[in-house]
Amino acid sequence: MALLTGKKLLITGISSNRSIAYGIAKACKEEGAELILTYNNERFRSRLDRFAEDFGAAAVIQLNVASDESIEAAAARVKEVWPEGFDGFVHSIAWAPREAIEGSFLEGLSREGFLTAINISAYSFAALGKAFLPQMKGHDASLLTLSFLGAEKVVPNYNTMGVAKAALEAVTRYMAADMGAEGIRVNALSSGPIRTLAASGIKDFQKMLSHARDVSPLRTTITLEDIGRTAAFLLSDYARGITAETVYVDGGFQAMAGQVNKQEETQE
Repeated sequence: MALLTGKKLLITGISSNRSIAYGIAKACKEEGAELILTYNNERFRSRLDRFAEDFGAAAVIQLNVASDESIEAAAARVKEVWPEGFDGFVHSIAWAPREAIEGSFLEGLSREGFLTAINISAYSFAALGKAFLPQMKGHDASLLTLSFLGAEKVVPNYNTMGVAKAALEAVTRYMAADMGAEGIRVNALSSGPIRTLAASGIKDFQKMLSHARDVSPLRTTITLEDIGRTAAFLLSDYARGITAETVYVDGGFQAMAGQVNKQEETQE
């Protein structure tokens, strides 16, 4: 039997077939899950309709996490599709203004950009958890969000997004503590650098990708399939003992980063 047979999962954040959320949705479908996909605005609707057809999704619904009304409407729509509840969701939503993810952290800093990044990238995970909680009770549900190494270490040009991801990881732990009594698990998956449309907005991303490949113990870059399969595992009952964790899927790069920096300083 496939890992997710009988599971109903909501997948947010698919922007293209190169996005991490797409890789997760593909793996979940292959493992037997029934899916609902979300889109942010009408610009993405036709694209999500095509993906929904590929995955045999139960529905495609609009979800703008910057709007409480949109979150409430999405929760109501999910309840219409799955009246008996569902088994978890993937939060693959993050945003920061371009000036906040290039060059100097302080030069690109603004109050509006900082607060918007936290709102969209971190608060939204908790807001969705709160809105969907009534429908996940009794389902031993699993919630998964996406983080990155910049949450705990300084990554050039990641800047404000790194702060937002640090907040997201803290939100993950607090949600896990709050929802554990209901049998609901909450984890973050921290991927290594991977070619996505979102990553293309980060200055010198190709250098970051090459560095991760050369330094990681596995000496390879991470693929959408790697992330998707790990996500499917974390969403499955096989991971019932795992919650409040940030799980790294980066070929071991996270373990090596500090050591590499020291070596580079010595060489200089």
